[in-house]
Amino acid sequence: MRASLIQLSVDASDSADERRRRAASLVRDRAGDDLVVLPELWAAGAWSYDRWERDAERIDGPTAEAMSAAARHAGVWLHAGSIVERDGDGTLYNTALLFDRAGDLRGHYRKIHRYGFDTGEATLMGGGGDIVTVPTDLGVIGLATCYDLRFPELFRGLLDAGAELIAVPAAWPAARLTHWQLLTRTRALEEQVFLLACCATGTHGDMRQAGHSMVIDPWGTVLGEAGTTEETVTADLALSEVTRIRSELPVLRDRVLAIEAPVRR
Repeated sequence: MRASLIQLSVDASDSADERRRRAASLVRDRAGDDLVVLPELWAAGAWSYDRWERDAERIDGPTAEAMSAAARHAGVWLHAGSIVERDGDGTLYNTALLFDRAGDLRGHYRKIHRYGFDTGEATLMGGGGDIVTVPTDLGVIGLATCYDLRFPELFRGLLDAGAELIAVPAAWPAARLTHWQLLTRTRALEEQVFLLACCATGTHGDMRQAGHSMVIDPWGTVLGEAGTTEETVTADLALSEVTRIRSELPVLRDRVLAIEAPVRR
């Protein structure tokens, strides 16, 4: 399978509609790929807290419509990053969306771990409660978002739910780039999965983004890495490598401790 990470740059002067049009155009250009991944909260700006209330939308709102059409046009599975979702009761969530080649929404994940401690996302958004995997014709895709990378129990839960590949959209701060590079490789290595980590570039709010989107194999080897500009990283993956590596180095069978958490497939 061929996977691409579209490392979008978010300009504060752009409207959500302008961002959607640009993202859709870049996705349509990926016809021939199998899976495309976008960053976290690119339509509203992950650190642009003042935009969230205005740009919040339903799970079937304008971003979903635009991304559904782009996935269908390109004939790709599209992880559309995440949106500021407004639930029926008014609660905001950081919600990731996964569309199939026909443009149908096949999975969504409300970010469990909210960043900000006593500010920002942690106070303005609700937290999800489900571990989400999606069976596809490519393999089983697990969903996680940005700050989730700091919580290995989520990734072990995705492993137990059958994940062979985990997609992680992000808006990681440039000041902690080394953490991003270390945690993404560690999560791939410890779960023996492919990890597709797509980070924004540019500036969200006043926060400069790390970029450096990466495709990482189950050995923790980086197959492709972006720089700090708006660009696309593409890599060819053989998911059979997951089975081979888990057989060759069967560390997962030596697990002693386990957790249980709600799983949605």
